[in-house]
Amino acid sequence: MEARQPGFREDWRQERARVTALARIVVIKVGSAVLADSRGLNAQVLDSLARQVADLQRRGDDPAGRRLVLVSSGAVAAGRAALAARGQSVETVGLAARQAAAAVGQGQLMRAWDKAFYAHGLPTAQVLLTRDDLRARARFLNARNTFAELLQWRVLPIVNENDTVSVSELKFGDNDCLASLLVNLTGADLFVNLTSSPGVLAEAPQWKPDAPVLDHIDDVAALDLNQLCGGKTSVGTGGMYSKLLAARRAAQIGVPTLILPGRAPDVLARAFAVAAEESSSPDLPGTWVRPAQHAIPRRKFWLAYQSEPAGSVIVDEGAAQALLRKGGSLLPGGVRQVEGAFQKGALVRVSHAGRSLGVGLSNYSAADLRKIMGLKRHEVAAILGDAHYPEVIHRDNLLLDAAV
Repeated sequence: MEARQPGFREDWRQERARVTALARIVVIKVGSAVLADSRGLNAQVLDSLARQVADLQRRGDDPAGRRLVLVSSGAVAAGRAALAARGQSVETVGLAARQAAAAVGQGQLMRAWDKAFYAHGLPTAQVLLTRDDLRARARFLNARNTFAELLQWRVLPIVNENDTVSVSELKFGDNDCLASLLVNLTGADLFVNLTSSPGVLAEAPQWKPDAPVLDHIDDVAALDLNQLCGGKTSVGTGGMYSKLLAARRAAQIGVPTLILPGRAPDVLARAFAVAAEESSSPDLPGTWVRPAQHAIPRRKFWLAYQSEPAGSVIVDEGAAQALLRKGGSLLPGGVRQVEGAFQKGALVRVSHAGRSLGVGLSNYSAADLRKIMGLKRHEVAAILGDAHYPEVIHRDNLLLDAAV
């Protein structure tokens, strides 16, 4: 897509029209609440979305064509329905039950999508991932190359978490998180999240059911997600909270998010209307989440979101100011408390006065850090010898205001 001049901030409607017209790679995530109901997968919904997605790929304005990646939930719901059709009612409470239901349903989900896209001449590829596939740099690069080849072939990758083998420390948490990480891996220009909501509501629906839909969000990082969304869902995944957290991650690398009502008629066609008069129409669906004006390096994005933080480092006021105001590294003298039992090289959260400042890679294990926290450099050397690092977390390995 064309570069914007530094400091330039166009109107959000113009931005939406420009990006939807010119985006070469688009990640589309669709949730279970859109695809499934109490009887399992809704074939009419899948057929409608398949038609719209196939049309989007054909209609890209770029001469090289638009490439799409589909992140699809629904395996657990499909598994429950498949078992129920054979007279076996199962409760999918707990990790093992959900993984087993996903194992039954993943094939059902993929067959349903493949059939729906076959009718429109769009070949598909199944891609199942765990967080470890993106955490290990060599596997991340291999996955990136595989996606690039599939997109070059004009094949639609249909992605889901590999629920059957994922363990808690390797899980993405939800497909919103997985989709936001794929935005980085594929080099996408736009992230589209199809949900059961008409968009992002101006207030939490449990407090104000008739709250209006926000047409755009200028700075998603400035939102109080707990207040806006009423907190996380009961299990800590899904819901608008995770969608806005995913949008915040995408915004950090300069990618906007479009949150749309997935079951609205022809919602993708209407959302990608690009004529000037259409871009200003009040009928444009969903919520446009604008990208950050200053994107972070994609390496820092990968570093910060490769895994969940393994522990926390609590810092004093001086260290917090050095990190936030001066772009400094975290030194041992600024550390006041260490939480967790992490190893050297682990991703840890940096906090001050109850507020998360960011995440970074620790040069020390938790055990060694407890020995040297609060000490000056020569005091650290006296305890650990010469084989030590000046910084606990170097600024190049630190992402402030991380969406975790």
